[in-house]
Amino acid sequence: MSDPIARGRQRLAGDADRLRSLRLLAATSWRADPRRSLGALATTVTDQGGQLLAIYAVKLVIDAVSAGDQGRAITSGVVIGAAVALSYAANAIGSTVSNALRERTAMAFESKLVALVGALPGIEHFERPELLDRVELVRQDRWALGAVVQSVLNILNVALQLVGTTLVLASVSPILLLLPVAAVAPWATSLWADKVYKRGEDETAPENRLAVRLQAQATDPASAAELRVHGFASVVLDRHRQAHEVVIDSRKRVAVKTGLLGLAGDAVLIAAQMAAVVLVVDRAVGGGTTPGDVVLTVTLALRLRYQVYWLVGSLERMLRTLRTVGRLAWLEDEVDRAAQRMAERRADAPVPERLNEGISFENVSFRYPDTSVDVLAGIDLFLPAGTTVAIVGENGAGKTTIVKLLCRFYEPTEGRITVDGEDLRRFPIEEWRTRLSGAFQDHARLEFLAQETVGVGRLEAVNDADAVRGAIERAGASAVLRSLPNGLASQLGTRFEDGVELSGGQWQQLALGRGMMRTPAAPLLLLLDEPTAALDPGTEHRLFERYAAAAESASADSGAITVLVSHRFSTVRMADLIVVVADGRVLEAGSHDALVAANGLYSELYGLQARAYGSDLT
Repeated sequence: MSDPIARGRQRLAGDADRLRSLRLLAATSWRADPRRSLGALATTVTDQGGQLLAIYAVKLVIDAVSAGDQGRAITSGVVIGAAVALSYAANAIGSTVSNALRERTAMAFESKLVALVGALPGIEHFERPELLDRVELVRQDRWALGAVVQSVLNILNVALQLVGTTLVLASVSPILLLLPVAAVAPWATSLWADKVYKRGEDETAPENRLAVRLQAQATDPASAAELRVHGFASVVLDRHRQAHEVVIDSRKRVAVKTGLLGLAGDAVLIAAQMAAVVLVVDRAVGGGTTPGDVVLTVTLALRLRYQVYWLVGSLERMLRTLRTVGRLAWLEDEVDRAAQRMAERRADAPVPERLNEGISFENVSFRYPDTSVDVLAGIDLFLPAGTTVAIVGENGAGKTTIVKLLCRFYEPTEGRITVDGEDLRRFPIEEWRTRLSGAFQDHARLEFLAQETVGVGRLEAVNDADAVRGAIERAGASAVLRSLPNGLASQLGTRFEDGVELSGGQWQQLALGRGMMRTPAAPLLLLLDEPTAALDPGTEHRLFERYAAAAESASADSGAITVLVSHRFSTVRMADLIVVVADGRVLEAGSHDALVAANGLYSELYGLQARAYGSDLT
């Protein structure tokens, strides 16, 4: 086996800059909950103002006591109590507000991620490693996005403390302004350390994604049987360990580098603090400052150290958040680029109300992103309007790729597809898809109410119980509906209270029902890509008869074409046109009888399956 670690290494590049990320961060966070954002800001400012006032009032108390001024000492003590009470109240209110704000902000960013991935018109991005790496890193760091407002407030909090500390120190002695300047050293080393951290994180992104995927496979019930029967759990575990060790080793090296940088910055600040304390004590001995000034300086100097640590920590979290948002912004740019590409293609032709001629593949070739091998090569194929077309061939021949091109999940690498003579790319992609209906082997298990699970196949009819029942009936899934405790109102999925778990075949039958939701609306194209793989041949045959009836009705209304991909010839032989695909090319095309008589690949495959079933597949 080749080494997946060495094979997957690559560097992420091109994430949005920090200023762009900060703007996106601020805009999304503000829109999440403007009222609570203002409330959190107000409580933060009040909290820090109260703390600084209390510290300064301590100096006033000490100086008043030293001068024997009882009245001023008592007044200053009252100020301390009021300032502390104000700070505590603001902190308590701010915590409540921030917790609610964190949840709303996290939801806003998660919704944005889902919306951006969903907004990409095709499915090419699911095969692009650099995009998948970014999505995975954003998903892993979603906790940081939820706390982003709190991170901003923490930075503001410390910034206010540092400003107040600087002003108070300057009132004692202007030379003490050098103390905050020394705090720049930890700040600078923190920025440097952040670059080191990001470089390490990006370099191990493929291995990190691989480790996550392998962990999911090892713990997924769907994989459990194969892992145990075939005994390759150790292989998955070993590869997970290899990937995980690459990530851990990289992070250890990064931790050492960033730790040394942090120590260097701290050494500068500690030296400055020691010098400041010595200076003020020396001046106090000479009568240049008051005892209150000494206490104030020592308190603020020590506090400054923790303020800087807090600021550096908050900035590190913020920079990490900005990296995550930068990746989100990169996805936003991908959506914009995809929209721009669509706009440049002049997608302004109206989708026809009915098909009069049919759909043509004209010298169509296609290769998947970042590959050099054509999956389809020079396909010339005509699908007549109003017909049922079956596509057959061995695994990997290119059957499903043809369906993906018809759905416009991808665009041809070369050549074009026309609909009644018009280039398919001239149709607005969303408008084209409203005229499609389909069911696929890799269907979604939508854990909604049963009515919604089927009804989303035609959103405008999702609340129409009669329409949903009709689609279920056409899909031959009435027995599934009868087995549900509350019929269409049954919650599907055991993750929910009173949720019902379905078998693989039952999920597939509901997916078929979803595909049948649009058939009364006269779609132009009905696509069935191995939609009954989990069902037995007899059930599939009966279901296809139902589809054939629906297709006949649709073709009468709109000239619709039904495209069926199946490996079962008992179903395929019912089609008007059978297309045999091999090695990415159309090898044969014709009716069942004509292809059997031609004694080519179709005849060979049909004969093999007939002998396997011990019948003529009639």
